[in-house]
Amino acid sequence: MTNEKQKQIIEFTNVSKKYKEVEALIDVSFVINKGDIFGYIGHNGAGKTTTLKILVGLIRDYTGDVLIAGESLKSHPDFSNLIGYLPQDVGFQEWRTVNHALITFGLLSGMKKSDLTQRILEILEMVGLTDVRHRKIKYLSGGMQQKLKLAQALLHDPQVLILDEPMSGLDPTSRFQMKNIIRKLAASEKTILFSSHILGDVADIATTIGIIKEGVIQRIGSPLELQNELTEGDAIELVGHNLSASITKIQALPNVERVELTSNRHDRLVVTYSTDTDIQNATILLMAFLSENKIAIQNFNYLKPSLEQVYLKYMAGGTTQ
Repeated sequence: MTNEKQKQIIEFTNVSKKYKEVEALIDVSFVINKGDIFGYIGHNGAGKTTTLKILVGLIRDYTGDVLIAGESLKSHPDFSNLIGYLPQDVGFQEWRTVNHALITFGLLSGMKKSDLTQRILEILEMVGLTDVRHRKIKYLSGGMQQKLKLAQALLHDPQVLILDEPMSGLDPTSRFQMKNIIRKLAASEKTILFSSHILGDVADIATTIGIIKEGVIQRIGSPLELQNELTEGDAIELVGHNLSASITKIQALPNVERVELTSNRHDRLVVTYSTDTDIQNATILLMAFLSENKIAIQNFNYLKPSLEQVYLKYMAGGTTQ
């Protein structure tokens, strides 16, 4: 087995799934390596939850193959010891306390009762629920209940975490805390696949991003790769005094597509070039123009497309990989 294969913990190969006449997934293929935070993003109904349910064994009638730690789900369907799952719609019996609920989940997952007390304390500390250990679930806030979902997924110390919309319904503070928990889990060599329809959540923590639209993978790559590969043209940011007077002349330079101005204490110009531009040559021409016209600048930066631009491109019908 090659080093590259040894890194792989999850592999989807040409996976398709239909619900009657609706194609939920179409030839979905991707690889997740050990220790990755794989952010899976797309609109509601894009196929994210179907993918996750196949991975945790809740959907078995699909075509293609899924490997976990090198073994096919079809020949080895029970990976419950390896995987922790936070579904969108997990239900808790609200009359139970947090502690009682976790004991029940632990016993159902095959853990020994003698191991549960210490493990529950560790997990509650990790997710920030220690103070509500003996509180009934019906009295927990929405954010606390979401953290409790994560706690039950972590209880048996799985190597892989599958999180379906883990930030759903969280307030800004709880959202920040959840992201930090995910980062710490990845730092401890857990592999995490989480779905979201909120780009900011994915951009903040994912090491790899998969974009799915109508059941088809549009693009997979690191945040930097996705930004670098977006062919929207490079841009140069200039900050200085009285740049606004030069907009028309800068707009007339070769290959300039548009010039945008924002002003505060200084003028800020963003000069965007067409996709076939040699940006180094364009920079020389721009600098020569500024020098010839005695225009002083305080700052100069190359700008890359944002992840939002990447996402919107593929949602609008960008090229699939």
